[in-house]
Amino acid sequence: MSMNFGAAADAILDGVVTSNPRVPGVVAMVTDRHRNIYEGAAGKRRLDQAADMTTDSVFAIFSTTKAITGTAVLQLVEEGKLDLDAPAKTYAPDLGKLQVIEGFDDKGEPRLRAPKRDITTRMLMVHSAGLGYDFINHTYNRLAQEKGQPSVITASKASLMTPLLFDPGERWEYGTNLDWCGQIVESIAGRRLGEVFKTRIFEPLGIQDTAFELTDAMRRRLAGIHARNADGSLTPMDFELPANPEIHMGGHGLYGTIGDYMRFIRMWLNDGAGEHGRVLKAETVRMAEKNHLGNNKVTAITGVITSLANDAEFFPGQSKSWALSFMINDEQAPTGRPAGALGWAGLANLFYWIDRQNGFGGFWATQILPFGDPTSFIGYINLETAFYEALKLRKAG
Repeated sequence: MSMNFGAAADAILDGVVTSNPRVPGVVAMVTDRHRNIYEGAAGKRRLDQAADMTTDSVFAIFSTTKAITGTAVLQLVEEGKLDLDAPAKTYAPDLGKLQVIEGFDDKGEPRLRAPKRDITTRMLMVHSAGLGYDFINHTYNRLAQEKGQPSVITASKASLMTPLLFDPGERWEYGTNLDWCGQIVESIAGRRLGEVFKTRIFEPLGIQDTAFELTDAMRRRLAGIHARNADGSLTPMDFELPANPEIHMGGHGLYGTIGDYMRFIRMWLNDGAGEHGRVLKAETVRMAEKNHLGNNKVTAITGVITSLANDAEFFPGQSKSWALSFMINDEQAPTGRPAGALGWAGLANLFYWIDRQNGFGGFWATQILPFGDPTSFIGYINLETAFYEALKLRKAG
């Protein structure tokens, strides 16, 4: 399978960096429970520079940060230090200050009321607390435009002090939930989130090039973010998340290599065991991978700030739930990904999946805005489809 799939994967990567429209550069990897079975890179780190994209390039991994924060939460649950169903304000008191917004009055002021119930950490882990993002929610965008609500890319506490869009627990809405989980972890651990990650997750996994703040060595290998223009062309952007951030944003703040993230995926494939130590108990992994969203379902994302996000949805028409903290596809996906597999994405068109049933996972990384870029997304879907076609052939003998 490796040889046949490897050739197909190489062709997919080469195709997306030479097509019109194209992606500037891409890194893709697939792993089994023991090692990477495919590593590929194509294109350039930045279109206005000479450096080729390489498998050790560093990416802003955006919302793929969330699953790592979720893992830190689960560690505290294992230790009896965190109750997923207790009021989350017990650990992060500022959560208790958030009110539900019911629109705006005639003067354009927000109409606020107290929520009907407390937010729990479980709600935060499954995105049902009532929190959103300004680039995919009209209410939050209006608060940003008219009331100066700071963007989450400021990495500030003020950016998290947003009203709730609905009463906690009522439905799924993608937003700053895992940033708040990071605040809960810091409160309990008494350390910054990056320090918690380093000692409790990264060191047991052998992760060395992932952090909230870029080192000089990481910056030398940094892949630049590009904006997709209306004519399909790409413009390199001098964008970086804040150095020395006020808050380590557990929802989107990490930089890292894709090789590092594969070590994280292998931990989930191996029931919580890492290369240099255990990160989670096997029973915790089995608990976490189940649907914790109840009867609510994951819905499509609507791009409100179109420079940051297109309308986007994984596997339209299929049922999707949420684990702690990943999307679950409830049905076999058109790519061949089985029902019950885990996955998610990052803003600059990074996508991953974790198939615990078959023991494989993969990651596709580009640095393009807005999210839901068709060229990158189709490339990723083609990669995943090629993998499952190869796996099917191998099983057939």
